[in-house]
Amino acid sequence: MKKIAIFFLIIIIIIVGISYMYLNYKVKYNEAQKANMEFESYYDQNIMGTDLTTVINKAVDNNKINEVKQDNKGRYINNDENSINIDIKMLDNDETYTMETFYNGGMQKFVQYYGTIQFKCTKIDYHKTTNKVKYMLFEQITQ
Repeated sequence: MKKIAIFFLIIIIIIVGISYMYLNYKVKYNEAQKANMEFESYYDQNIMGTDLTTVINKAVDNNKINEVKQDNKGRYINNDENSINIDIKMLDNDETYTMETFYNGGMQKFVQYYGTIQFKCTKIDYHKTTNKVKYMLFEQITQ
């Protein structure tokens, strides 16, 4: 009788462990999906410079909340979990700038000069471990 009780106890512990791991996976998956929706909605869409300002501000806020470290130039370092980096390719001089360049220079100036210019998100990369957005590339499409 004791062996049967121990056997059922072990089965119950295994089922509870598997259930816990599955529920934990689902919570992380749903969290990643929710976080990605904020950024994926801009993929392959024409947006104005004012909207790009919003995306940059969201990415910087996300990096600050997740305590993503910065290098000596003030750029956020990819941490393979929850960092987001954005590059902006400009037609004016055919150069690519990091989001920190515009953020540190003042988003009001960016809006002043590029608020009515159109941009398009042409690339999104994801973290392998969390499946959250890690990189976005926006390209200027009008001058």
